[in-house]
Amino acid sequence: MRLSKLQKFILLECLNSKSGKISRKRLVKFYDKIKKRPKDKLITKIITRSIERLIDKELLVGFGERTSHKWYIKEIKLTFMGRKVAKKLLGEQMKLPLKSLKH
Repeated sequence: MRLSKLQKFILLECLNSKSGKISRKRLVKFYDKIKKRPKDKLITKIITRSIERLIDKELLVGFGERTSHKWYIKEIKLTFMGRKVAKKLLGEQMKLPLKSLKH
């Protein structure tokens, strides 16, 4: 199963939380490290799409409000399968953002 860097970040944040549930506002920290940061409206849209895709893969459970047209996800929590995938991510060695050296 392929996961984006944002999705990996979401899974690891959920795994590291004490209560199990995290607020989606906490996920904006992912973009603090990036130099070319998208606009705030795009960040919200990107995070929402990533959360929804993780829910579709049965790795997360979303908690929020429902209107007649749309769901608004406020908090997320890992499922059992999501916990397994997140623990597997901890075991993998992360790639360093090294630039190739030209001689």
